[in-house]
Amino acid sequence: MTMSSEEIRKRFLEFFKARGHAVVLSSSLIPDDPSVLLTTAGMQQFKKYYTGELDAMKDFGSKNTASVQKSFRTSDIDEVGDETHLTFFEMLGNFSFGGYWKKEAIGLAHEFITKELGLEISYVTVFEGSKTVPKDEESRSIWKSLGVSDIREEGMEDVFWGPTGTSGPCGPTTEIYCKSADGADVEIWNIVFNEFFSTGSREELLEGKAKLTPLKIKGIDTGMGLERLVMVVQKKKNIFDTDLFIPLVAALPPDIGVKSARVAADHARGISFLLSDGVRPSNKGAGYVLRRLMRRIIVHEHLSEKKFIREILEKTVEQYKALYPELDRAVVLDEFEKENEKFRKTLKNGLRELERIPAIDAASAFKIYESYGLPYEIIKELGGARAEGLKRNDFDEEFKKHQELSRAGAEKKFGGHGLVLDTGELKAGSEEEMKKVLRLHTATHLLQQALREVLGLEVHQMGSDITPERTRFDFSFARKMTPEEIKKTEELVNTKIKEDLPVSFKEMPKEEAEKIGALRFFREKYPEKVKVYYVGRDIASAWSREFCGGPHVTHTGEIGHFKIVKEEAVGAGIRRVRGVLGD
Repeated sequence: MTMSSEEIRKRFLEFFKARGHAVVLSSSLIPDDPSVLLTTAGMQQFKKYYTGELDAMKDFGSKNTASVQKSFRTSDIDEVGDETHLTFFEMLGNFSFGGYWKKEAIGLAHEFITKELGLEISYVTVFEGSKTVPKDEESRSIWKSLGVSDIREEGMEDVFWGPTGTSGPCGPTTEIYCKSADGADVEIWNIVFNEFFSTGSREELLEGKAKLTPLKIKGIDTGMGLERLVMVVQKKKNIFDTDLFIPLVAALPPDIGVKSARVAADHARGISFLLSDGVRPSNKGAGYVLRRLMRRIIVHEHLSEKKFIREILEKTVEQYKALYPELDRAVVLDEFEKENEKFRKTLKNGLRELERIPAIDAASAFKIYESYGLPYEIIKELGGARAEGLKRNDFDEEFKKHQELSRAGAEKKFGGHGLVLDTGELKAGSEEEMKKVLRLHTATHLLQQALREVLGLEVHQMGSDITPERTRFDFSFARKMTPEEIKKTEELVNTKIKEDLPVSFKEMPKEEAEKIGALRFFREKYPEKVKVYYVGRDIASAWSREFCGGPHVTHTGEIGHFKIVKEEAVGAGIRRVRGVLGD
């Protein structure tokens, strides 16, 4: 019997754990890095360990880690429906932050592929060199010593990876190819040798506008897409015939067509994971990506005249819940139904209007989008030959003329609490939304201190996200909170609100802030001089003290009534609380 995807995941993590790697849980699809829209690779949660801002030994007990990271790439949305393209996928990866280098990284990959999985390597690639980076002769020599004879050289565009976002670690890579069931060579693993820091984005680097400087600590970053790997191991001709997708496709009506089935299976995974990580449909950022997925799958259901979306969403949550406890069936179904109800009111009219246009250009496509909410890819797909001249770039230009889009760097995050003040979301005059965000931000400080008093000092912040509607706070704790503990936490927060305590801040050296016991988010890199926000009459007697950039309300009485609406697991040893405010 062929190896299952579950067995491949398990073997991968056990293989690296046995070789001294700390196994790290997947991070959220919403990255800490504001220059990146969504998590696209396993290395993103480790970015600060490559730059030396964080210490892997301190946080993981090892310089080497391994993970199965949920990932999302937006560039392939329009292509989903063929045999290979996906939006949501899982990335297997092993990482080293000064622990080992090329010989060990290549040796581990070779051993896992050929011995653990029993695959034969077809060929590998190495970096051919450039004006600024020498040819990778070391990797060539290592592969030769392992018996691989087909070694091909490629350039910057193919085998030089990174950086992610506007700057960051990067370096030459070596790729590993194996044969698929139909004899095609498929890239299954990419090993990146992070030895440089790029001062600009990848595009700027390729254009010669970014500068490369050597990293103080060299690092290994590898990525192996699970879906593609499973396809090769299970000897399937495409990813949709693997055990990752067969249960999802089986939940669909058999006569909806191959393309619709593939779109539904991919988008159901993307929708479920985005919603469960806190994304909500909107016209900007990650919310716009989610809305595109939702509306595309709704159109496919509408055209098929079958009902299948709810069932495939439920199947997705059922299939992945054990691996990703954060998946929330109620949230997925409820939030999808809201968008479904809203979109279907205009869908029929939009499709009717689309049929009337003899030649669809960017201007007419945007008019359809603006009037009826049909996204670009739906218009392009359904327009057929009439939309042959329609290009994504032209549509985006039309969009920019009519919409206020948030720009890179427009969002500002404060103190690790995920507080977002976005010029695209909080428009001019939206003072009410700003007040709600500030109230929830201050309430989150009270929540953390209350959790520590109720549950114990092992509670530490593991992440958070604040919107005008709610706060979401992740914290370290080994078990589910009892109803009594939830009630006691709520009551403690509301007691401090009723006391109408002043909220102030004091700037001080980071070392002094640590000495007075101010709480900090361990993943955040703080400057030598920090702001400490405190709740109380003075900083010495304050009930809550935290590193934070602000802003906050001036007195806790401004917050209103606080209520915990949900407590759930995020991963092993990590819990999540969602809280809202009333008057």
